Amino acid sequence: MTNPFLNAFAVQTFTNEYELVDGVVMHSRNPEHFQIPPDVIKRNVRAGQFVELRIDSPRFSRHDNTTDRCACPNCNGEMTKPILRHNQPATLLSVPTQNIPSRGWGEDFWVCVEKRLGDVLMGIVDNPLIESRLHGLHQGDTIYFREQHILMVHDSHRLDL
Repeated sequence: MTNPFLNAFAVQTFTNEYELVDGVVMHSRNPEHFQIPPDVIKRNVRAGQFVELRIDSPRFSRHDNTTDRCACPNCNGEMTKPILRHNQPATLLSVPTQNIPSRGWGEDFWVCVEKRLGDVLMGIVDNPLIESRLHGLHQGDTIYFREQHILMVHDSHRLDL
């Protein structure tokens, strides 16, 4: 039996070569600074819970007026360009509209899980994304992702898991 979520994930595309970042790969490259939830936690994520994902593109290198490397605000590790971060899902914490120009940066954002089939999950983007003009993903959009893309499970779900 085929997994329709896997098919939807396979055909899901974003503009400007943006793609979901594989947290497992990022963790293996920098385990001291890039932490992800254990597999057992990711396997137990279910509908109604918030998870953090990242979208990024190799097409854009870095912001202007900076050195070749800068410090990651999440882990203080080195990175070649900034990553925008939304600290909370918009559903849980109202955030004022931010008027920040698109620069081609990566962006961490929260998703409310709607359903899962195996290791593929379907959710709704729960942040107003700053780089939407470049990657085409907006608050309220449906997104498909795999467990390996989960960077964090919201703290409010720790006891549930």
